[in-house]
Amino acid sequence: MDNSVRKEQILIVDDTPDTLEVLQRNLTSKGYRTFIASNAAEAIHILETTPMDLIITDFKMPGVSGLDLIRHVRENFKNTEVMMITGYPSVEGAVEAVKKGAEEYLVKPFTDEELFTAVGRTLDKLRLRRIAKAPPSGGAYAPYGLIGDSEAMARVRDSIAKVASTSATVLIAGESGTGKELVARAIHYNSPRASAPFVPVNCGAIPNELLESELFGHIKGAFTGATETRAGFFQTADGGSIFLDEISETSLSMQVKLLRVLQEKEVCMVGSSRPRKVDVRVLVSTNKDLLQLVKKGAFREDLFFRINVITIELPPLRERENDILLLIRHFATKFAEESGKSPLQFSEEALQILQHYHWPGNIRELENVIQRLVLMTEGDLIAVPDLPSLMRFSALRETGLNRTLAEVEADYIRNVLASVDGNKTRAAQILGIDRKTLREKLQKPQKSF
Repeated sequence: MDNSVRKEQILIVDDTPDTLEVLQRNLTSKGYRTFIASNAAEAIHILETTPMDLIITDFKMPGVSGLDLIRHVRENFKNTEVMMITGYPSVEGAVEAVKKGAEEYLVKPFTDEELFTAVGRTLDKLRLRRIAKAPPSGGAYAPYGLIGDSEAMARVRDSIAKVASTSATVLIAGESGTGKELVARAIHYNSPRASAPFVPVNCGAIPNELLESELFGHIKGAFTGATETRAGFFQTADGGSIFLDEISETSLSMQVKLLRVLQEKEVCMVGSSRPRKVDVRVLVSTNKDLLQLVKKGAFREDLFFRINVITIELPPLRERENDILLLIRHFATKFAEESGKSPLQFSEEALQILQHYHWPGNIRELENVIQRLVLMTEGDLIAVPDLPSLMRFSALRETGLNRTLAEVEADYIRNVLASVDGNKTRAAQILGIDRKTLREKLQKPQKSF
């Protein structure tokens, strides 16, 4: 997402004016709306009058500490995230901050990139929590039936609006499952041809020897089994639009015939020598790079240039992380209603795994996964164990197997300490080490923890 359009509100709390100035300048440059406070009391007053998405607070401040401020926010402002920054690093401090509710813990001095990464990560968690707790609704932004408010989808919708009123041939490119037919339908049903037929044809699903007859029709006796004259898809679509899905799957000989239709606006039925005029708008799609196929001689160059008048590129789902959450909510509501079940909720952890999964099958795969979860999950909450094993293992590889042993150990020690409220004796028992060893590990440099 373009940083310039971010409008999240961030409150920065620090008793050092220079720190306030630097943090405010840096975050404002990224498009965030920033507010500042020099102490906890001032911060609380601002919170009572202005909703905040994120609070970044110093650890040690005169009077009420950053930890006390975190506790107050967690008890009174459930829809706000918190980050802790400190110039006095310690493992105990990090554990205490996490226990009180801080999502991130930054040690001064930190780089601008470390700040922006931590802020982005924290706000992502906030969005996940809001979606996880939001009641199912049909409120997803979906002009033309295309769900998503990402910039990529905004560009697609803008292209649809521009080309719908024209008669130009449109090439819709994108991976399988990205919604190419949905875009074709949106173009047709928002065009002057909307009242006429929209005829989708899956070119890859029809054997090549039958494709010509299916597209252009045949006359009685044209071939064995042709017991009657039958119109083809182009005649059926007369006055409307035909959508040639996966045109890259057609043979070179069929491509020659398609080129003639596009150029002459006429078809010749199999077994006939008399061409027939048709008034059809042609929309085509591909999940392959047609230009590369042209270079390899697998697709005709003249047909490529003829269909490549206007191109709409559909982004893969893995590049639409925020839209994934909207699609999850849409499909969960849809399938719950269809199956007569109560609306289901998703845990934050499950949503995080779903959001960062690579989705090779794109929206079609996501739809199938959500349908399975709705139908097979007991209870009203979908949690991590309910997800397909492939996704859980993928999440494990992404979050656990690319870190150093020291990082994994430090994270585990922090989690154990937090789980026992900082009780070192109990933590040492769980870890299988004595208190002296635990103390030595806690005294290691902060970068290891």
